[in-house]
Amino acid sequence: MPLPKVSGWMRTAVLAAALSLVACASTPRTYSNIDRTADFARYSTFGFFDKLSTDKEQYESMESNFLKVAVSQEMDRRGFRYADDPDLLINFYVNTEEKIRSRAGPTLGAYYGYRGSRYDAWGGYGYETRVEQYTEGTLNVDVVDARTGKLVWEGIIVGRVTEKVLRNLEPVIDEAVREVFKLFPVPRRAANPATDA
Repeated sequence: MPLPKVSGWMRTAVLAAALSLVACASTPRTYSNIDRTADFARYSTFGFFDKLSTDKEQYESMESNFLKVAVSQEMDRRGFRYADDPDLLINFYVNTEEKIRSRAGPTLGAYYGYRGSRYDAWGGYGYETRVEQYTEGTLNVDVVDARTGKLVWEGIIVGRVTEKVLRNLEPVIDEAVREVFKLFPVPRRAANPATDA
């Protein structure tokens, strides 16, 4: 079955959305890298690059807007304030790749198919190769020291793109950003019912 075509304004959103726990067939993978020399205690404000990598040539994309809102919430929950002349500048990068995975296993008959690929059957069963085609998306959140222009933290989340994520992008992007920020070096403050609902 051919993969859905992803192009134009949806490319970035699909990317970020692919990373969501609610829409993926498998749990997304999250990673982070940190500049060990950076003192996060001296940062108190944040902002965004004037031209984000997720923007279109002449205007801010919907994906950029969704990402900015989600990241602003996570930064606020960690005690950072938005400012016009910030300590930290944030940017986003997205990418999609078509993937193919093949695996050999026992032929799935009507009765024995319930086993799926969890374990092999004994001899006597036929074997077949199953090929799966899917789209994998990656979202990077880059946090840069505004004074030095040096990257001090990056969060990365990788997951599958499905058609389901296209239907309701904003909450899916929110979920992806929440997962990435679990690896941020500054933890959330105590829950505030007004902002953490």
